[in-house]
Amino acid sequence: MKQHEVQIPLCDKCAFETGSIFKHLAREEVEKLNFEKDFRQYKRGDVLYNEGNRISGFYCINSGIIKVYKTGFDGKEQIIRFAKAGDIIAYRSVLSKELACTSAKVIEDCRVCFIPSEVLISFIKTNSSFALELMKLACHELGEANSFITDIAQKTVRERLAEILIFLVNDFGLDSQNYLQISLTREELANIVGTATESVIRLLSEFKADKLIELNGRKIMILNRKGLQKISNVFS
Repeated sequence: MKQHEVQIPLCDKCAFETGSIFKHLAREEVEKLNFEKDFRQYKRGDVLYNEGNRISGFYCINSGIIKVYKTGFDGKEQIIRFAKAGDIIAYRSVLSKELACTSAKVIEDCRVCFIPSEVLISFIKTNSSFALELMKLACHELGEANSFITDIAQKTVRERLAEILIFLVNDFGLDSQNYLQISLTREELANIVGTATESVIRLLSEFKADKLIELNGRKIMILNRKGLQKISNVFS
């Protein structure tokens, strides 16, 4: 293969490796997906779509990380979730036939497949197992949103930051040196927690002083996961 040629991932292989929802498709449906999708590559900082856009399909992530967020009246971002390999985004706008209710920006170079709306609708109509799994996925995301609302109302910023760090450990894992395998700016961390960047910087310094974490630029090393869990009240 020439260096400039791009190998487009096959949906059946990708679904098996990432555990995406498309593993519930029949063989002929996977073939249709491979034919209809539009493979795309994005760099950090690229925007896939903006809140309020009319979109004609949704995205499945093959590799990389994308942040999904809403923007407040003051222009401040509130990060809703991170999408990684195997995840799909923007599908709820396809189902509701509404304008995009979030924006999506790349934070780690990614490879994605754009899938036209009519393809998703056809799978829902003809494959009850796929439709059920999609409904479960939507319900899971709604449950996470409800938990986030509860945290914002009832937990301190210190508790929420500790909980976010634990969430990032569980979702992205640690490398061989116990560094989080996702690199976020302090502003991005603040936009997940729902607080000012200065507050996150101060609390990270406190966590470091308490030997819960170590900091190396944007990289965060987890030293005491149980200590963070205790602060977060995740199991209370």
